[in-house]
Amino acid sequence: MVFKPEYLLILGFTIVVDYYAGIWIENAVGKQRKWFLILSLVANIGVLAFFKYTNFAIFALAQANIAHYKLLDFILPIGLSFHTFQAMSYTIEVYRGNQKAEKHFGLYALYVMFYPQLVAGPIERPQNVLHQFYEKKSFDYQRVTSGLKLMAWGLFKKVVIADRLTLFVDKVYDTPTQYEGVPIIIATIFFTFQIYCDFSGYSDIALGSAEVMGFKLMKNFDRPYFSKSISEFWRRWHISLSTWFRDYLYIPLGGNRVSKTRQNFNQFFVFAVSGLWHGANWNFIIWGALHGFYLIFARITQKPRAYFNKITGLEKVPFILKTVQAFTTFCLVAFAWIFFRGNYLEQSQCWHLVTHLFSNLPSTKEFLTYNYIAKNVFLEFTMVEFLIAVGLIIFMEIIHYIQRDKSIRQIVSNYPTALRWTLYYLFIMAFFILGIFDQPAKFIYFQF
Repeated sequence: MVFKPEYLLILGFTIVVDYYAGIWIENAVGKQRKWFLILSLVANIGVLAFFKYTNFAIFALAQANIAHYKLLDFILPIGLSFHTFQAMSYTIEVYRGNQKAEKHFGLYALYVMFYPQLVAGPIERPQNVLHQFYEKKSFDYQRVTSGLKLMAWGLFKKVVIADRLTLFVDKVYDTPTQYEGVPIIIATIFFTFQIYCDFSGYSDIALGSAEVMGFKLMKNFDRPYFSKSISEFWRRWHISLSTWFRDYLYIPLGGNRVSKTRQNFNQFFVFAVSGLWHGANWNFIIWGALHGFYLIFARITQKPRAYFNKITGLEKVPFILKTVQAFTTFCLVAFAWIFFRGNYLEQSQCWHLVTHLFSNLPSTKEFLTYNYIAKNVFLEFTMVEFLIAVGLIIFMEIIHYIQRDKSIRQIVSNYPTALRWTLYYLFIMAFFILGIFDQPAKFIYFQF
């Protein structure tokens, strides 16, 4: 509404269509139920396609000399992709009989406009949220403080870690053709953590603010960079989206019930579509397709890899095996992020990043010189600034390791009062001392 007040009409249109579609689906019989579901899906996908993919289609047709190149002038409504998928999950679940149609128009509208997660998720299911709007909420000190702590941690990840890493990442990715080798590697690793802190930071704020008010939203991240395979990564990263595609696209296409060839195609197709969901750009599609390829390759090579682990004795040393698997998964994910971060770059610039990732690498002697490190590792920032960035990443991952069994909030809450409040004050001081406030960066996933 801030940018274009008339965009409220779009929200109103889809809310009215889906509200009545849910009631009609529940009351209808036979093929009528399917037609009402199709009506809802067409309305939602139509709005999303128009605003998000029209210009992409026009540009693609122009490049193929099929149509004239003239883009439409409009702004993409913030959070449209998230709103659309959440609205679609409602009518699909009503159609499947897993959710009763919501008769209260205001509560249904609240479901699709619930402010903590409206802009960037998590993409909720009606079974988890709608019934909570009927429950009486009362003030609970422990719940409120727990929610505030989660919000503070999310804000810390965004303002202190993600925005600090942004300075290094933008240095390289804003002028990619000026760099090769080590600077690209450093910037790519930093972006891998930047996008996690940026997106999971928002999710923590969303879950925390909902918790303060007495609502429980689904967990959206679960220490994804500890994953030992790409499939595990997608069980830990943007969980609400990956499960959405699994339940509403992959399984309807046949899931694991079809032949291996068809299963591989379905998986590749779903990930390519998930890339397209993120944005109307070939780089996003490549990013999604690359993850689809990773999964297919992992399935095809499962037996040879198991045999290799056996003959090398790695399976007898679980810690080393898991470390190698986690490191390999991290490298594959980080490489794919190049296409995601380069979404606004020309294809030639993105190709430069990929092809020059390991070019012009220095000798050991050259690498150990301060001039080389200052320019190519510190990226012309000070050593202190670089070490703070690296230290913050290590600090966060230590917290994640500690949280493998129990939330850090629960652990700290059991500490003596003096120690607990000392930690709180140290955390607040670190936030204001280390936070980036003069160059605030918007949340990356707001563009979707």
